[in-house]
Amino acid sequence: MRNISIIAFINMIFVIAFVGVISTYLLFSKMEQERYAEAEEQRYSLIADAFLSGLQFLPNDQDLEKRYKHFHVKLIDDPKERLDIIQHAKLLYIKNTIFGRVRIYARGHDRYIYVQSLGYNLMLKDLRPRHPRQAIALLLLALFSGILTFIYTILRRKLSPLKELDREVQKFARGDLDLDIKPHGHDEIGKIAATFKKAVDSLKEQMESKNLFMRNMMHELKTPITKGRILAESIDDFEDKELLIKSFERMNEIITELARVEKLTSRNLTLNPQIVSFDALVEKAKKLLLCQEERVVKEYHNFRLTVDPDHFVIVLKNLIDNAIKFSTDHKAIIRATPRKIEIISHGEPLRHPLSYYTEPFSQEEKKNDGFGLGLYIVKSILEIHGAKLEYRYEDGKNIFAILLPEKQAEG
Repeated sequence: MRNISIIAFINMIFVIAFVGVISTYLLFSKMEQERYAEAEEQRYSLIADAFLSGLQFLPNDQDLEKRYKHFHVKLIDDPKERLDIIQHAKLLYIKNTIFGRVRIYARGHDRYIYVQSLGYNLMLKDLRPRHPRQAIALLLLALFSGILTFIYTILRRKLSPLKELDREVQKFARGDLDLDIKPHGHDEIGKIAATFKKAVDSLKEQMESKNLFMRNMMHELKTPITKGRILAESIDDFEDKELLIKSFERMNEIITELARVEKLTSRNLTLNPQIVSFDALVEKAKKLLLCQEERVVKEYHNFRLTVDPDHFVIVLKNLIDNAIKFSTDHKAIIRATPRKIEIISHGEPLRHPLSYYTEPFSQEEKKNDGFGLGLYIVKSILEIHGAKLEYRYEDGKNIFAILLPEKQAEG
């Protein structure tokens, strides 16, 4: 019941209400029919006994008329009509007494009493209206059904903005800020929609401001770094020159990393999936790291996979970089299949759960370089690819595993 939507809950309530009303009507109708059938049988028995006993005294027409009016019956004196009733009407029951015989016929809603005694053959039609209470019950059924339908329609119309709001919230949850939130009155739903719209508009303004700040900051930083990199080339001292070049390259990498984080957090990252060789991705990652060949140990057979090569290389680069940087032997072992890629390194286990390190700016206390964004970027890129990042520690080894979905594994 907790997981059911409000609209579905209201539908269920009204279905139960309709079923309850109809069931009550059917139960009442059945009880009324049984009650009426019993009362009808008693009435016809009374009429039969009255006429059969009265016919013993050879009543005249005036006496019979009085009896007709008293019992609300009408004499059928047309022989053809009487014969038609006997032949085609349904015989309900026959009653024989010492004074004669009585038969009760039914044709549609009409009831007929056929009395035979001492040469009298009276066909009487019952004039009393049938099932008046059932007609009232049917009218009440229509009335209650109409009221329930009216209430249901009003509630659905009142709650329809809630369904639209839920659709916009789902879009917002997927990172879409171009929402179409329309005002719907001044009730609670309208107030929630208005508040949500204000929150989204405020968030859009903040994100636009942040993006503008990041772009301006990176642009302003790129210019002096580029100039410094050019000036460093003119220094004669090789050691100082190499140190300055590495410093400027590191600063440039940090800016690039921040730009990538900005794209990931603002959901502006667009993938360009391609079928690529896994070994080619590893080689490109090694080239970005500028690491020695023996630092990376390959333990896999090459295969193809469908990924965005530019971004997936960043995933491999960051994982290999961490493995080399924090391992005891400064080596990264790569084991891979079309469904799972493992980056393995010897060393101490992580002090915190993986979720701690996949948050931005999280790092171990002993780490003295970088911003702690590596695993955050890895996790974000993998999520966009529909892949997962897992961690386990076995036999003195840290193992980071990338679980690829079937659609990306080509084999």
